[in-house]
Amino acid sequence: DHIRALVEERVWPDSTRAISELRLTIEYKSASTWNRMLSSGKLSIDIVDYPGEWLLDLPLLGQDYRTFSENTVNLAGSGVRAELAREWLALAAAVDPDGPADEMTAKRLAEAFTTYLRLCKSDERSLSTLPPGRFLMPGDLDGSPALTFAPLPILPEGRAPKGSLRAMMERRFEAYKSVVVKPFFREHFARLDRQIVLVDALQAINRGPEAVQDLERALGDVLACFRAGSTSVLTALVRRRIDRVLVAATKADHLHHESHDRLEILTRRLVNRAIKTIGMSGAGIEVMALASVRATREANVKQDGHDLPVIVGTPMAGERIGDELFDGKRKTAVFPGDLPRDPEAYFRSVDENDASAALPDLSIVRFRPPELDEKQGITLSVPHIRLDRALQFLLGDRLA
Repeated sequence: DHIRALVEERVWPDSTRAISELRLTIEYKSASTWNRMLSSGKLSIDIVDYPGEWLLDLPLLGQDYRTFSENTVNLAGSGVRAELAREWLALAAAVDPDGPADEMTAKRLAEAFTTYLRLCKSDERSLSTLPPGRFLMPGDLDGSPALTFAPLPILPEGRAPKGSLRAMMERRFEAYKSVVVKPFFREHFARLDRQIVLVDALQAINRGPEAVQDLERALGDVLACFRAGSTSVLTALVRRRIDRVLVAATKADHLHHESHDRLEILTRRLVNRAIKTIGMSGAGIEVMALASVRATREANVKQDGHDLPVIVGTPMAGERIGDELFDGKRKTAVFPGDLPRDPEAYFRSVDENDASAALPDLSIVRFRPPELDEKQGITLSVPHIRLDRALQFLLGDRLA
């Protein structure tokens, strides 16, 4: 159904909201005579897909409730988050953590906290450090009491009094980790040895330095859990080690090819700190800018006597550039702008009044899937960007 909708109706599938699995068997012929003698020539691949938000829960396994609350509240008071968190923090500040536990109070706090997370994730903000992940993508836990907790801003020292609101929140946070988070990673990561982390870096770039730096923070927190050694969060859960991690900056087709390498460089800058923390390098971790489905093609248009590189596709209905609103039917040429050669502009605190620090003006819109071309009456395969490189990194050693 997904393939038919993608190819025939030119509609993107819904984003992943729960776990799905697919087994794919590849028949291949090794280039090595020796390997052809020893190998069956078949490779079975189990692909496990789950909401990317759930990866945000990995760092929580190394935190207690106090640490989780302090980290979350401190971050909520910074930058654009301060206004988004105002209602939740005001509600949380009005309760007594050591007062009697009350289910209605816990529910109101959880709802206000979830609203704050959703506002941060909205297209207008595009922030990324938003644990717990199930608050945004609950899956089969939608409406469950397992999600009825929230960070509290002021926690007294010492143990929480029995029967207090703080004790309730601590208990539910620990239950969330032990009943929801640990089983998921233990059951599904136990069989994995390769991990793909899809990153919508363009969305963050389009929103500016604060969103980019928040994405860096989220990637650093998550990727640190993949580090080798006995202190790794994942090592404590599963014995099998994920030995290759691909960080893929998606939607490369929304830029002209001249900016593809720049998108890759910026994404590598995003994960550099995490790579140093993990201790993985070389074959262990790779960064690529790609598009598994290429929704645009490239062209040149004349502007003031000069060639202007553009991308051509069908913007989705409701997308807008300036005063132009797209209807989802008409193909159009879009100049998306150029990413800077030096990504450091996104990692500095930019004064809005400092013209010298101005970032490039980008026009990033979402496109419908492409119309597939035909050749001699045969429909050609779905176009992509660098998907072959990604497969080489992830599977090349198994197909040698």
